[in-house]
Amino acid sequence: MGQGREPRRQQARDGELGAAVARAQDGDESAFAVAYRIVQPGLLGYLRGLVGEDAEDVASDAWLEIARDLGRFKGDGAGFRGWTATIARHRALDHLRRQRVRARGTALEQDVLELPGPHSTYEQALESLSTERALALLRGLPRDQAEAVLLRVVVGLDGPAVARVLGKRPGAVRTAAYRGLKRLARQLGAQDAADAGVTDDGPRTLGESK
Repeated sequence: MGQGREPRRQQARDGELGAAVARAQDGDESAFAVAYRIVQPGLLGYLRGLVGEDAEDVASDAWLEIARDLGRFKGDGAGFRGWTATIARHRALDHLRRQRVRARGTALEQDVLELPGPHSTYEQALESLSTERALALLRGLPRDQAEAVLLRVVVGLDGPAVARVLGKRPGAVRTAAYRGLKRLARQLGAQDAADAGVTDDGPRTLGESK
């Protein structure tokens, strides 16, 4: 998964991505390969958060659809990143339905919106998303929070683009991403304390109530 600065690096490549997509739409197969190499890492990280070990298979299905419908896409590099994320999400949800898996919310979903905490907590969560441990914890978040974090941090989409992918209002996406990142940082801190032998009477999983 990407480091905390990964979204900025991804966005910096959106000009290159847009040019590659335009050439690919004109039939340049090598340009399509360039677009694939730019988009695939973030897309795969997003899918791992949704379907776990089946991410590669779901990504393959998504890319087949992307290649098939490429001529219908209109937009720039950032738009292409959002378009591919939407397709990947649809394929992931189809996969989950076939597997009869239903993501379930937790009691935390009923919490009132917390006031913003220190910026360092947010940055800590972003940096920690490079670890498999963080990915496992992220899967325990309510789906709206997990997807908002994955799309923002891993895929590198901005808030309005995430809102379009999820079909939600930008404000709701910002709330979900903030709450997910804060809870992820809290849980990572609790695990670090446990590893160091520190007793913590607080909740041990993101799915537990306060």
